[in-house]
Amino acid sequence: MGPSSAAKAYAQIGVETGVHAADPVRLVLMLYDGALASIADADRHMAAGSIADKGQAISRAIAIIDGGLRVSLDTSRGGAIAAQLYELYDYMGRRLLLASLRNDPAGLAEVAQLLRELRSAWTELAAGRPGLAARPASSTTSSTVRLAAA
Repeated sequence: MGPSSAAKAYAQIGVETGVHAADPVRLVLMLYDGALASIADADRHMAAGSIADKGQAISRAIAIIDGGLRVSLDTSRGGAIAAQLYELYDYMGRRLLLASLRNDPAGLAEVAQLLRELRSAWTELAAGRPGLAARPASSTTSSTVRLAAA
């Protein structure tokens, strides 16, 4: 196992440990961090003209948004906020796909800004609840959390 492989294995263990120890709000913050990191990777690959890497990074961001954030919403109990978030996450996925197809860094920036604003709101929620950590995660997971927006 080379140094790069060892570092990736170590990082994966850190993510798994963080997921198992995290509460629902912390898991959502980890998903936002992972999506933002993937979009930043996609932006770098787009600027470098690395089509395959750009596509992988955007696919990863879409998977986190759709398979983590969007499916974690409990729209049956979450009311209007959950329904609006569901639609916003759907929009983000479509916007990222278009940004990829058109090599449009502005589309990546738009979705990243939306994610940062939502993450900020979740950070404020975490700050208002004792024992919740709002620090950025180093990476993310595809684990989902059932959330009912209040």
